[in-house]
Amino acid sequence: MLNGPLHAQLAVLPEHLQRQLSAPRGCRGRYAPSPTGRLHLGNLRTALVSWLMTRLQGGEWLLRIDDLDTPRNRPGAEASILRDLTWLGLAWDGPLIRQSERRGLYSSVLSSLRRTGQLYPCRCSRRMLADISAPHGITPVYPGWCREGGADWGLRDGRLPSWRLQLNPGSLCWPEPLATATGGQCCLDAQSQVGDVVLRRADGFIAYHLATAVDELALGISDVVRGDDLVQATAPQLAVMQALEGQSPRYWHLPLWRDGDGRRLSKRDGGLDLDGLRAQGLDAAAVVGRIAATLTLVNPGSRLSSAELLQVLSLDQLVAALAGCSP
Repeated sequence: MLNGPLHAQLAVLPEHLQRQLSAPRGCRGRYAPSPTGRLHLGNLRTALVSWLMTRLQGGEWLLRIDDLDTPRNRPGAEASILRDLTWLGLAWDGPLIRQSERRGLYSSVLSSLRRTGQLYPCRCSRRMLADISAPHGITPVYPGWCREGGADWGLRDGRLPSWRLQLNPGSLCWPEPLATATGGQCCLDAQSQVGDVVLRRADGFIAYHLATAVDELALGISDVVRGDDLVQATAPQLAVMQALEGQSPRYWHLPLWRDGDGRRLSKRDGGLDLDGLRAQGLDAAAVVGRIAATLTLVNPGSRLSSAELLQVLSLDQLVAALAGCSP
């Protein structure tokens, strides 16, 4: 839920968007796949855990399609996502939410942040940013080259700037119940580990961090379950939520499902999506049992529906199993 001064600025939004911004903060989870290909077993495990986490708390589970990056979307991918979740018995509450239908909300929030002076234009190219040295596998931290460049938001040499959110010094900390070694929270330093966050790309696309953060707040999401490859993305999204004076969800980052060679599953790989599993003769009960067994929720070889799994689990059992799977 958005509160404070920005909420008043956003009163110009259409009435249905204002209702979204006043969403209650009860227990509410969400699953937010991108329509870039078929869901693989790792994606489906995340969906199942998110569904269980929400249902065991008596909450609502929303399905959001993160389809803003239109060049990466694939024809038929959304339909296959809906079929796969339905086949596994993972029913969602309310209508399907598409980020592509919420651009007006994101643009209004973006304009409000710009009016408050928290954003600045950045004209650094990808080539310039690629030259920033960083350890292998770690996203380089933007060094703030354009912070003092002035409010030149227009075209220059035929190009528009990206829009960055300037972060204040200090730590960005969020609730992470599985991070028991750090007291149930994770922290990153805003300036040395995160860097000023792009909220609108130079090509005009709303950036992932802005849309995700706004949706978590506007939809009243209390628990986010996703892969641990997105841990680093949490701090930029938290920075946006703090700029909007909103409360962050709890985050449950799960280890990625890897193949026998230790490689993370990919939508580009065949055989580990539901079509491949059905071709092997597996039905929904066998797939749910296989997924649940990887989390030690059931014994290997178990067959049960998602609803049956929900009935035999408690929230404490689920959290304990997830904690045992986390590094």
